[in-house]
Amino acid sequence: MSIYLPVAEVSVSILMLLGIGGMVGLLSGLFGVGGGFILTPILFFIGIPPAVAVASAANQIVGSSFSAFLAHLKRKTVDFKMGGVLLAGGLVGSAFGVQLFTMLTRAGQIELFVSLAYVVLLGSIGGLMLYESVGALRRQKNSNALLQPRKRHSWVHGLPLKMRFRTSHLYVSAIPPFVIGLIVGVLAAILGVGGGFIMVPAMIYLIGMPTKVVIGTSVFQFLFVTGFTTVMHAWQSQTVDVLLALILLIGGVIGAQVGVSLATRLRAEQLRVLLALLVLVVGFQLFLELVLQPDERYSLSVAR
Repeated sequence: MSIYLPVAEVSVSILMLLGIGGMVGLLSGLFGVGGGFILTPILFFIGIPPAVAVASAANQIVGSSFSAFLAHLKRKTVDFKMGGVLLAGGLVGSAFGVQLFTMLTRAGQIELFVSLAYVVLLGSIGGLMLYESVGALRRQKNSNALLQPRKRHSWVHGLPLKMRFRTSHLYVSAIPPFVIGLIVGVLAAILGVGGGFIMVPAMIYLIGMPTKVVIGTSVFQFLFVTGFTTVMHAWQSQTVDVLLALILLIGGVIGAQVGVSLATRLRAEQLRVLLALLVLVVGFQLFLELVLQPDERYSLSVAR
């Protein structure tokens, strides 16, 4: 059964969209990521225009982030003061990103730009994740490596404009979290991703924020930044397909519940290796889409 998406101007199978949303929700439950960096390229593959895919993916993240935020709020693992600094940077970055997105769309270059950006982003992130995950598996086998203390202070802690973040038990400069939020805001606007795969490790390893607090605080930031991004896209570029986002969200909610259940049965290091491989596969597929000529793409699709 197919449904016509008015903004995307294509007809797509409802079951396919529910399946895609469910798969992304499954990944979210398994790995603790928003899934936008996987969802958006997959929408490219099934024929959704890049501009609509980016804006609609950001819309879906709003729903999933709100659900996760409520759960973290009950556990008191949200640092609202740190979240405010991240949010300030995120809103500035998002506003800039939407302007750039609109300019590229009007110039007819958004498809090439987004595809190239995803190839670079997925290749880099996937490679780093795979390297870190394999290293974690090796350290598990080496008892001496587990005893080495992690470095808690770096040049970041010497920067000015320090603030006290009581929930995170930190006294650090507000500059790094603002800049991290800024970068994530730009990514949310241009690529339709939440940015957790960048923000979470940056806040943990660069600033020293506790893991249990950084996830809830990041979700708080995603909720408002992606919400703001969605409104900006709907207002300036009119590329938000609400029907598409709604179907994906329904599938995502179901998939997330299954993912959370499965995550308790698998080792974290094994999950990260699987996620890294998935990211690299999607990035490679996008690379093939870019380098192959139209007739070669057709021959490849027929061969499959």
